[in-house]
Amino acid sequence: MLDAETKRRIDNCRDILVGKVPDPKSQVEQITIALIYKFMDDMDAEAEELGGTRTFFAGAFARFGWPQLMSPSLGGFEVLALYSEAIQCMRENPGVPELFRDIFKNAYLPYRDPETLKSFLKEINGFTYDHSERLGDAFEYLLSVLGSQGDAGQFRTPRHIIDFMVEVLDPQKGDTILDPACGTAGFLISAWKHILKANTSPNAKTPGDLLKPDERTRLASAIKGYDISPDMVRLSLVNLYLHGFADPHIVEYDTLTQDDKWNELADVILANPPFMSPKGGIKPHKRFSVQATRSEVLFVDYMAEHLTATGRAAIVVPEGIIFQSGTAYKALRKMLVDTSLVAVVSLPAGVFNPYSGVKTSILFLDKRVHKQTDSVLFVKVGNDGFNLGAQRRAVANSDLPGAARLLRSWITGPQACMCYGEMARAVERSRIGEGGNFNLSGERYVASIVDASSPHALVPIGDLCELFNGRPFKPEQWDVVGGGGLPIIRIQNLNTPKSTFNYFTGDVSERNLVVPDDLLFSWSGSRGTSFGAHIWNGPKAVLNQHIFKVVVDESKVSKRYMLHALNRAVGEIEENLHGGVGLVHITKGNLERICVPVPSREVQQQIVDEIDGYQKVIDGARQVLDGYKPLVAAHSSWPIKTLGDVCKAILTGPFGTALHESDYVAEGIPVINPKNIVESQIVRVGAKAVSTATRDALQEFTVRENDIVIGRRGEMGRCAVVTAEMNGWVCGTGCFVIRLNEQCDTRYAHLQISSPAVKAFLEAQAVGVTMMNLNQGILSSLQIPLPDLPTQRAIVAEIEAERALVNANRELIRRMEAKIKAAIDRVWGGETADNAEAPTLAAVDAAIPQTEMATAAP
Repeated sequence: MLDAETKRRIDNCRDILVGKVPDPKSQVEQITIALIYKFMDDMDAEAEELGGTRTFFAGAFARFGWPQLMSPSLGGFEVLALYSEAIQCMRENPGVPELFRDIFKNAYLPYRDPETLKSFLKEINGFTYDHSERLGDAFEYLLSVLGSQGDAGQFRTPRHIIDFMVEVLDPQKGDTILDPACGTAGFLISAWKHILKANTSPNAKTPGDLLKPDERTRLASAIKGYDISPDMVRLSLVNLYLHGFADPHIVEYDTLTQDDKWNELADVILANPPFMSPKGGIKPHKRFSVQATRSEVLFVDYMAEHLTATGRAAIVVPEGIIFQSGTAYKALRKMLVDTSLVAVVSLPAGVFNPYSGVKTSILFLDKRVHKQTDSVLFVKVGNDGFNLGAQRRAVANSDLPGAARLLRSWITGPQACMCYGEMARAVERSRIGEGGNFNLSGERYVASIVDASSPHALVPIGDLCELFNGRPFKPEQWDVVGGGGLPIIRIQNLNTPKSTFNYFTGDVSERNLVVPDDLLFSWSGSRGTSFGAHIWNGPKAVLNQHIFKVVVDESKVSKRYMLHALNRAVGEIEENLHGGVGLVHITKGNLERICVPVPSREVQQQIVDEIDGYQKVIDGARQVLDGYKPLVAAHSSWPIKTLGDVCKAILTGPFGTALHESDYVAEGIPVINPKNIVESQIVRVGAKAVSTATRDALQEFTVRENDIVIGRRGEMGRCAVVTAEMNGWVCGTGCFVIRLNEQCDTRYAHLQISSPAVKAFLEAQAVGVTMMNLNQGILSSLQIPLPDLPTQRAIVAEIEAERALVNANRELIRRMEAKIKAAIDRVWGGETADNAEAPTLAAVDAAIPQTEMATAAP
C-alpha cells in the first residue's frame, strides 16, 4: 500500500519539475534517474557500514557521490554541472551493473535552472532505498501519471483490469510468463504479486515466504518482457528492480519485425498490445501464420503462436479484432477459434478514459481447456467498478469479481460449469464459424446478455419494428437549390436542425419517403456521436442512406416509447458496430436482434408523458440560451475610439520558420488557435502543445493575463480573455493577441469585440482566396464607443450578472436530461411508473432556484 508521505514526495517532485519539464513521461524519467542515483549511493553506504567498500561511486566516480552532490558548499550552477555530468557519464562507470547502465543510457538533464534542480534533489534526498513493497508501490504510483497515448498506440492498462486478467489466468510458480509489449511491466508485476500471495503463509511478514530460494530465483528469471521503446524498457527495468528483481529480463525488441526470439514459448502470456499501425502498415517478418499489416492482428497472432502446448493467455484487443470483416481479421479469428480461444470478455467503452473512449474486449486463450470443450464463453462486463466519465470515480457493484469467478470455473472445468449467470453465455464453436466470418461479438449469438433484471418482456427490436434503409444518393443527383424537389435527409440534418438540405427531383418510393412524425434512426457515423433515434418534424422529404425509417407495430409498442427505447439501447448498439477507427455502423440484422423491455401500454404512456414534461423544460431553457445576446447600448456622449487607439499592441502568432509541426509535443505548453476558443472561453482540449524550451524561444508570441485572443482566420472573430492560469501559453498562427492600455477595461473591450455586429463587420472586411483572413489594419481600425473606466466596469458587472442567470439554464438542462435518463432506465432496471418514486415536475420546480426557473421560460 502506498503511504501518504511517499505519495506526497512524488507529487512534490512532479510539482517542482512541471514548470521546466511539462511532459509527464519526461517527469517520470527524471524522477526515475534521480531515485536510482540516490539508491546506488544508499547501497554504497550500506556496504561500508557492513565492512565492505563502495562500488558504484568509487575511483574516478567518487566525486559524483550523493553527499558531494548535496554539499552546502556547492553553488547552484556547480550542482547543476556536477549532476548533469554524472548522469551522462554513469553509463561508462565500470562499477555499475548492466541493469543500471541501461537505466542511464541516453540520460540527460533537460533544463538548466539551478534552483529547480536544487529543490528537486532536496525532495529526492528524502527517499531511502530498500526492497520493501512500499517503494515498489511508490513507483507504480509514479507510472500512473503516464495516462496519455503513446506514439505507437499504447495505452496504460488500468490496474484493476490487469489484476482481473491475472486472477483469471492464475499463473503458477513453475510457469514462464511473457508480455511481448510490456510497457512499464504492469502485467508482469501483477503476475509476480499473484504468485507471491499464493505462496505466502497466513501470518507471514514477508510475501512469498513459502517459496524456496531456488524457486524464487527461477521464477524471477522466468518473467520476461519485450518492448520496442527504449524509454519503456528503462521504466520496466526500474519497476521490476524495485519489486525485488535483482536481474529483470526486459529487453528492447520489436516483436513484429524481429524474429530472434520466435522460438521462445511461454506458459502464460499477458498483454495489452499497441492498437495503432503506422501509415502503410507494419512490414512483419515471414514467420506469422496470418498474413497481415495491422499491429493488433500481428500481436494477437504472435501470442497465440507462442503458447506452450498447455499455455494460456489474456489479451486486451480493440473491437476491430472482434468483428472486422477484412481477410486478415477473419483469418485470425478462425485460427483462434480452431486452436485456443475459450472466452471473450466485453468491457465497457470507457475503461481507458480519460485518454480514450476506445471499446475493448479481452480474449482468453487456453490450449488445454480448448481440447475439453467445443464452446466459447462470452461474458459481458457492464460495470468495472468505476464510472465511465473522465475522472473514472469508483462505484459500487462491479461485475469483475463475479466475472472472474465465472471464468475461473469455466477454465477449471468447462464440462462441469453449467451455470453461467446473467452476464454470460456459452456458444458452440461450430456456430461461431457459420458463414466463415467467425464474429466474436457475443450479442450476435445471444438475443440479450444484459438487462435480464428487467421484469418486463425483452423483445427483439425486429419484432417491434420494420426497418427501411434510405437510398445512396450520389452528389450528381443533388440539387442544392430545390426547384420542386424533395429535401434529402442526411445525418447532419438530424443532428443539426438548422443545417441546409440538398434536394432530389427524381422518383421516390413509399419506403424512402419521410413525412412529419416519422421515426428515424441513424446507424452510421463516428463512434459515440451520430447513432440515435429521432422523430422527424421537418418537411416531407426523402431518406438518404445511413438512416433507417422505423415503422413501429403500434399494436405492440407506441412510437414515442420506441424513440426513447432505441436511444436507451445505444450503449448496446455500440457493442455491435462494424467498421474501422473512423466511420462505423451497425447492420440491420444486428440492430433487429437487440432486445428492449416492453411494459404495458399504460406504463409506456406514463414514461413518455414524464419525459415529455422534462423535455419542455429543456426546450425552454435552450431558447433562453440561444436567444440571449448581451447588448451594450452606447450613449451619444461617449467618444468613439478605434481599437488601435486603446491598445498597447496587436500581436500575431509565429509565422514562417518560427514554429514547425515537428516542434509540437504530446504534453507541454498549449498553443491557442481559433478552435480552442469556445463560447468566449479558451479551452485546452484539442490544443497542440510545445515544450518549455520552444515556448521560451517564442517569448514574443506568448500571452499574458487580461490579453484578448481573437481568431484571425478560419473561425475568425472568436475571442476570449486570457486568465491567470494561461500566462505563458503560446498564441498560434491563427490568432491575434490584443493587449490594451489603461484607457479600456479588458472585459468591456471583449463585450464590444465579441458582439454579433462586430463579428459580421470583421467577416465582411476579411481578405483572401482559399482562406479568408483578418489583418492587423482591419482589427486596429475597429471602432468602439468608450465611456470612462467606472462606466465600463459597471456595464461589465451588469452583463455578467445577466449571464449568471442565463447560464443557470445549462445546469437546468443537465438536471432534466438526467431525469429523462432515469425515467427510461427504470424500465430497464426493474421499476415501473406504478411502483417507482419518479420525481415530478413540481418536485423539479421546487429543487431549482427561482432565478433559474425564471430564466427558463420560453
